[in-house]
Amino acid sequence: MPSLDVHNPQMPDLQFVLFVSALCTSDLTTINLPPELRKTIFDRCWSLIHTEAPPTDPKDRVLDLRGGTELTLDACAATIRSLLQEANITTLVWDHPVSEPSMNSSPEALPLVDRLAKLYPDRPDIVDPSNRPSSGSNPTS
Repeated sequence: MPSLDVHNPQMPDLQFVLFVSALCTSDLTTINLPPELRKTIFDRCWSLIHTEAPPTDPKDRVLDLRGGTELTLDACAATIRSLLQEANITTLVWDHPVSEPSMNSSPEALPLVDRLAKLYPDRPDIVDPSNRPSSGSNPTS
């Protein structure tokens, strides 16, 4: 299952804040954040950026930090970490099934997609195998 260390996320604060807010507003059912905490995290970050109340429509619950400052970003990151620390959560853990592609292949790519489908007719059981062939190897040999 994917996970994220709250205090050492291995990503810049901007990415961390946007990622956690996306997790909080997602419809994930398998995540170690209770729904009320997810709502609180988003609402508090929202209030650091906006003067109006947080939206209630799930489609509108997206943080846009483009108008903020470095101080706003720091406050959002500190708020997230503080709320998670109060809840004794040091690592976020969630499960998300593989999604179907959201876009169709372009007409130019369809011949290549068809050729690959003939070369590899069976769908793999896993999305990203850990023992992939190296970039210079020939998968048919």
